[in-house]
Amino acid sequence: MSITKKVTILAVGLGLVTVTACGSSGGDDRSGGGSKTVTLVSHNSWAASEEVVAAFEKESGYKLKVLKDGDAGQAVNKAILTKDNPQGDVFFGVDNTLLSRALDNGLFQSYEVKDADSILPEYRVDGGEHRVTPVDTGDVCVNYDKEWFAERKLTPPRTFDDLTEPEYKNLLVVENASTSSPGLGFLLGTVAEYGDDGWTDYWKKLKANGVKVADGWEQAYNEEFSGSAGGKKAKADRPLVVSYASSPPAEVIYADPRPDTAPTGVAEDTCFRQVEYAGLLSNAKNPEGGKALLDFLVGQRFQEDMPLNMFVYPVREDARVPAEFTEFGPQAKDPRTMAPAKIADHRDQWVKSWTSLVLK
Repeated sequence: MSITKKVTILAVGLGLVTVTACGSSGGDDRSGGGSKTVTLVSHNSWAASEEVVAAFEKESGYKLKVLKDGDAGQAVNKAILTKDNPQGDVFFGVDNTLLSRALDNGLFQSYEVKDADSILPEYRVDGGEHRVTPVDTGDVCVNYDKEWFAERKLTPPRTFDDLTEPEYKNLLVVENASTSSPGLGFLLGTVAEYGDDGWTDYWKKLKANGVKVADGWEQAYNEEFSGSAGGKKAKADRPLVVSYASSPPAEVIYADPRPDTAPTGVAEDTCFRQVEYAGLLSNAKNPEGGKALLDFLVGQRFQEDMPLNMFVYPVREDARVPAEFTEFGPQAKDPRTMAPAKIADHRDQWVKSWTSLVLK
């Protein structure tokens, strides 16, 4: 799953545009050069405000259609399988954990967005080929239930090592690294922390300390985690969960009445940074419309609209961040990171080893 998977649950009530197309038909105007429709293919968590979509359509002259195609891994795999006859013009939502798979399979064609210099340098990849454009970023981190720990006068964990201590036994729920984007991000964070020779020993300790594995973020956060609004309704009993640094502000924004402080916190030294990219699909039927859309995705209007719609951070240097993010969900100061090339070389084997170690 992607950085923004939680929007499928959180978007209700914000009036977000999540237009869904089911593919082109004989009467569609996506016929090529004269097309006035541009189609965005994405994971399920795409969301944008009505005003921003209307602004794009007015400024570009193109009507936007959005085809949402499952979680991030599923959407990427389907896009690769259909690359010779793509479902749309632009794909949004491939992150740095899956980027190499998309690039190695020729999913995108080259296009450098008009405002590329506004993107923070640390998020730019792909050298001079410009097959993908950074759009957003977020940190996968362990979240904790503040009330649960306060009632027991127990200090919440801060580091990866803390999670293996006896006082946190049977408290943590993580997502399956083979099926979930945050689950994979957390696995990569542990590899970055302990190295190729040490991460398996860490997971043996974590397993011995009672870690629970859920299929995906939705189940882990809204059914197993005691600190979320959904978890409270479900009477969840796990006060630690792998989620995002932006989850605490989401809990504040969607609460009624709205609290003065976030009910959840972040173990900042457990964070792994994800970056999501968009690209012009190879064989896109409307490449000019796709280029216009990519330009818009990195424009200041969309970048500043994005945080409260998809609960991610902008990659544009001059984009303003909502006060709720800076107060309740600031980005990690020193997140774990990993070069996309290293992820590409080892991801599948790491996931295979993790599956054998943790799930069997």
